[in-house]
Amino acid sequence: MTAPVFVVEHLPGGPDFVLDGPEGRHAVSVKRLNPGEDVVLTDGRGRWAEGVVRAAEGKDRLVVTGLETVHEEPVPTPFVTVVQALPKGDRGELAVETMTETGVDAIVPWQAARCITQWKGDRGLKSLAKWRSTAREAGKQSRRVRFPEVADAMTTKQVAALLAGADFAGVLHEDRESGSEPLATAELPATGTIVLVVGPEGGVAPQELAAFAEAGAPPYRLGPSVLRTSTAGTAAAALLMGRTGRWS
Repeated sequence: MTAPVFVVEHLPGGPDFVLDGPEGRHAVSVKRLNPGEDVVLTDGRGRWAEGVVRAAEGKDRLVVTGLETVHEEPVPTPFVTVVQALPKGDRGELAVETMTETGVDAIVPWQAARCITQWKGDRGLKSLAKWRSTAREAGKQSRRVRFPEVADAMTTKQVAALLAGADFAGVLHEDRESGSEPLATAELPATGTIVLVVGPEGGVAPQELAAFAEAGAPPYRLGPSVLRTSTAGTAAAALLMGRTGRWS
């Protein structure tokens, strides 16, 4: 297993660093790291350094040494964004967690016409904060050093504008009358940006499909089975990672 990842606001400027606060507490009291074990410190934006535990002090202080070299992971290409319609309950966090583990680069919450969940006022801000916290924790768990950005919730008009600027854009939607093509055979770019829309449990509304098609995002299907909105994005992302060489 690769070394555990901990998040710091800024990478240390010297060989030694004291990891404290919630991250230090997790390292000492939960992970129970001991001297001599490897760790990775990252800012979650692609910069990271690998070091060795020199000492664990108290319940929340980890002294790390050997951090002289700071690396920077390049922005992946093609860059994969998933526009996720708001699911019910905690299925939104589940979607964010598994898409992060799969390797999605950006996640956009979408208030679709058929969403039961509504992000309004303080509730919307709290829900967005949960999604962002989930992306951070899943990024650490999956040993990523560049975590996905979780954008502010978008309207259908804003999503259409995002799709229009992508090198490849599509909507996960299976309807015999819409003539969707399999995502597994779609022509994908080797570089640039990919944006994929995942609709709500009730499906993408006809007016939304029309707006997205006008923006250059036709409907695609994954396979013969019907996936829930909280799992469709992860399945599609895995397919894209394999087909574009991101998992090679």
